[in-house]
Amino acid sequence: MGYRVVVAGATGNVGREMLNILAEREFPIDEIVALASRKSLSTEVSFGDKTLKTKDLDTFDFEGWDIALFAIGSEATKKYAPKAAGAGCVVIDNSSLYRYDPAVPLIVPEVNADAIEGYRNKMIIANPNCSTAQMVVALKPLHDRARIKRVVVSTYQSVSGAGKDGLDELWNQTKGMYVPGQEVDPSKFTKQIAFNVIPHIDDFLDSGETKEEWKMVAETKKILDTSIKVTATCVRVPVFVGHSEAVNIEFEDFLDEDEARDILREAPGVMVIDKREDGGYITPVECVGDYATFVSRIRQDSTVENGLNLWCVSDNLRKGAALNAVQIAEVLGNRCLKKG
Repeated sequence: MGYRVVVAGATGNVGREMLNILAEREFPIDEIVALASRKSLSTEVSFGDKTLKTKDLDTFDFEGWDIALFAIGSEATKKYAPKAAGAGCVVIDNSSLYRYDPAVPLIVPEVNADAIEGYRNKMIIANPNCSTAQMVVALKPLHDRARIKRVVVSTYQSVSGAGKDGLDELWNQTKGMYVPGQEVDPSKFTKQIAFNVIPHIDDFLDSGETKEEWKMVAETKKILDTSIKVTATCVRVPVFVGHSEAVNIEFEDFLDEDEARDILREAPGVMVIDKREDGGYITPVECVGDYATFVSRIRQDSTVENGLNLWCVSDNLRKGAALNAVQIAEVLGNRCLKKG
């Protein structure tokens, strides 16, 4: 027996990826429905070899449905998630709305799958921020071995993390550079993104950090270990898909780079590509469409007693969003909602 599954926000980048990945991974489904706002009503979306017409999220009755994957943003989630949960449908939410609620589990299945039992509190499970998700997949096996004290991370985040408007702005600005009179001023981003980098993602906080940077700190602590100190600088770069991170890790115990490489090679969800030669590492272009979190450039940091550096790359629309949500659904089905 399979599940009755809802994908809300099915016409967006993440919603479409959710449908693709559910089909690719052959998630056990008896019935599936694609929901969207009224302006996107009856839009056709693909699910494997089938075509689905979107239905109206606003009038949809969640009664009798098992799992709802939400990719609709915080404001809409605030309205519809309690409605779905109240009808007995478990919500797996991709927005930031519930991530910091202590009663809602924040899950990366390779890292803290056991925490999923907490879904019973509110019938809601939170999906982490895209930049956090890939980082903790790489950190978890190293933390188990040598206990992480501190993480310093700089991100290089693609424009797809800002949605379709971000993709369009990079594309149009890039074209405009070569066609006189077709220059495009920034609207989605605060400065020109084409041929540029912007050290600013989300709003600024009183501390001077951005909300994106704060998210990485708070989510790493909730998912992995509250005792880990984290500091982040998050940067938007002119890449369409794929987030990259330069990660510096300080451990309580010494961890040799060769042992770290071996540990990561055996870790779930991680693919190590680390040769000390031209091209012996992974870039965001190469990770697009893949499930893995790729790790390269593993090396000792000689400036601290027990330090390592590494480079981490992942498809942010997959592991950073849609894939992680589907993996949560798989854990939920295997552990909590077993059928047949």
